[in-house]
Amino acid sequence: MNIWIAIGMTAVGCYAVKLIGLLVPAGVLERPLVKRLAALLPVALLAALTAQQTFAHGQALVLDAKAAGLAAAAVALLLRAPFLLVVAAAVVVTAGARAMTG
Repeated sequence: MNIWIAIGMTAVGCYAVKLIGLLVPAGVLERPLVKRLAALLPVALLAALTAQQTFAHGQALVLDAKAAGLAAAAVALLLRAPFLLVVAAAVVVTAGARAMTG
């Protein structure tokens, strides 16, 4: 029963957030600060999610094969490689690091 309550509350919460977004006056959304924050927020959230998934294991900070793959992807991005090459570099380096550590 608790699961259904949680699902219902989540649905109501999602609907409320959507409704609040629709009720915001258009003038507020046209402000330069709001536009800039709206453009930067997804990038910041994705960076935080990537860092959390790469460097955290429970409550501990870890440096493992995922960190090596992320570093390889960062180097490929700095060299302005195409997206598929960036992903491939991350995959190959991560797999190689995992194979070397056993």
